[in-house]
Amino acid sequence: MVKLKKSNQIIMKTIIELFETTVANYPDNIYLWEKKNGKYQGTTYKETREQVIKLAAGLVEMGFKKGDRAGLVADGRNDWIISELGMLYAGGINVPLSIRLENNELAFRLNHSGSSYIFVSKQHAPRIEAIRNELPELKKVIYIDGKENLGENDFDYQKILKNGEKNLKTNAEKYEAIWENIQPNDLANISYTSGTTADPKGIMLSHLNYAVNVVQSNTLMEFQTHWKTLAILPWDHAFAHTACLYVFMYKGASVASVEIGKTPLETLKNIPKNIKEIQPSLMMSVPAYSKAFRKNIENGIRKKGETLYKIFQFALKVAYKYNGSGFDKGKGLKIFLKPLLWIFDKILFKKIRDGFGGKIEFFIGGGALLDVELQRFFFAIGMPVCQGYGLTEASPVISSNTPIDIKFGSSGKLVKYLDLKILDNDGKELPQGQKGEIVVKGDNVMLGYWNNPTATAETIKDGWLHTGDMGFTDKDGFLYVLGRFKSLLIGNDGEKYSPEGIEEAMVDQSPFIQQAMLYNNQNPYTVGMLVPDIDAINRELKKRGIEKGTIEGDKESLNILLKEVGEYKKGGKFGGMFPERWLPASTVILPESFTQGNGLLNTTMKMVRGKINEYFSKELKFIYTPQAKNIENEINFEAIKKWNA
Repeated sequence: MVKLKKSNQIIMKTIIELFETTVANYPDNIYLWEKKNGKYQGTTYKETREQVIKLAAGLVEMGFKKGDRAGLVADGRNDWIISELGMLYAGGINVPLSIRLENNELAFRLNHSGSSYIFVSKQHAPRIEAIRNELPELKKVIYIDGKENLGENDFDYQKILKNGEKNLKTNAEKYEAIWENIQPNDLANISYTSGTTADPKGIMLSHLNYAVNVVQSNTLMEFQTHWKTLAILPWDHAFAHTACLYVFMYKGASVASVEIGKTPLETLKNIPKNIKEIQPSLMMSVPAYSKAFRKNIENGIRKKGETLYKIFQFALKVAYKYNGSGFDKGKGLKIFLKPLLWIFDKILFKKIRDGFGGKIEFFIGGGALLDVELQRFFFAIGMPVCQGYGLTEASPVISSNTPIDIKFGSSGKLVKYLDLKILDNDGKELPQGQKGEIVVKGDNVMLGYWNNPTATAETIKDGWLHTGDMGFTDKDGFLYVLGRFKSLLIGNDGEKYSPEGIEEAMVDQSPFIQQAMLYNNQNPYTVGMLVPDIDAINRELKKRGIEKGTIEGDKESLNILLKEVGEYKKGGKFGGMFPERWLPASTVILPESFTQGNGLLNTTMKMVRGKINEYFSKELKFIYTPQAKNIENEINFEAIKKWNA
């Protein structure tokens, strides 16, 4: 059961203090689960610490000293967190790096941070080798899985552990003095921004930043010692890093890693199987994963027959009615729906939850805004997605919904030990309900940007972190995040509007739109770029007796998509949901999806708008021509043909 947490928390000062306290309190609890030899095996907190201090001692003996930076390039696994903790215990700073970065992006971050060490797993070692000559400050590379023919500055991870173990036997006090001297404001991480609009910035997060945010995250709901999670998000990202690895550590709970495949796609395909094996109590998710989960659920039911699918749709309607907006679940006349909902839960929803291991209580959603429709869906089937809000500069958790204190569409309530204001363009505080920039102040706010005092001064003013996000709070203390100011649509009259809600509604409410991005940069009207779900469109064509790939099929495909956009305009099914002027006046169909592979999605599956505009510059230029007003144009026909090729 989820419990609301009282505010009488003990504030930890360092990650070392956090980990040592947990090891003392829960030495025999399993901290890490990893798939080895076809079976998940557990490592206790006590066993994890033994590995950490061996690594720390070994690092010190090879010359690693306080303040040294080390890049970490590896998939999520036991040795990822052991490597980080080992660096921290040795007085160093981890520079966690996404495994999906291009070689030039890796080189930039390693050089900018001045990393003199790199920890790298076997799968990613060739990439480090490829850029090694571009890293003048690099001293040593530590191969987590070993390496044949080690060079002069190459080190085997296991040998470092063994050397550390040997030295601990004779000189333990030496190493203890190092980690016992770690101070709250000592740097723990330099975590880089995505660099979508300029060079990436290195976010300096201290031990105190993390320790405080871990405690803050536990003030909205009390994490349970028996909880277990499967960490499906990248471990280098702040959300998974804090809300998963360290928050679970704080309570002596368990974290499992996804079984690493030979390719990223194979690793991704292991997630459903691993969920059933681990039987998580909760999981962290981002909208892209939530959408994929829903799609798989609905496709699985559809395969069992149209009758069952119709029953499922009716069951959802009943659940939506009963649940209301979350906070008013079962209130008033809704209570009379409870017996019917109980039946649907037994025959349908429980079976869906069983596919997720049968023990899952909820998801914590982050990374980007989650469409209300998706929130309603998961709440209905008994696996609520509790949307939260944060950013790396705040370590990252700022607010969150909880399973028992939730409002669909909001980002939940503010964590304790944190102040928040909503400011207008002149920096004046706005009253409740009015939208402006979200700014926060607390001990979880970063120290600043590495070697970038100008950007630091622009972002932190009088201790207040200016998030660059637009939002407001309601009378019940729920925070609503409306999107990034940098993502806003800007009309030719200067008026601004956030496109995220429209884009997400189109994707979530239409079976035919896979991805959508709106654009308006002081132009006379807004335009839309759509990625079609060609399989869904072709299924619809078949129902209508139209053959895909024919001239008639291509025309009908385009008009199906146009009709979906039109549903948000006057007279449409969703008319009035959004201001008409911000809806697409022209629509272009894109020939390929936004993916991490083409650089159009970042590591948390958010759209990289600047890169999308650049990548599809031909389509964007065309969309403002008179020919584009007609959906049946050359560019769109070309795109549909490519999708059907």
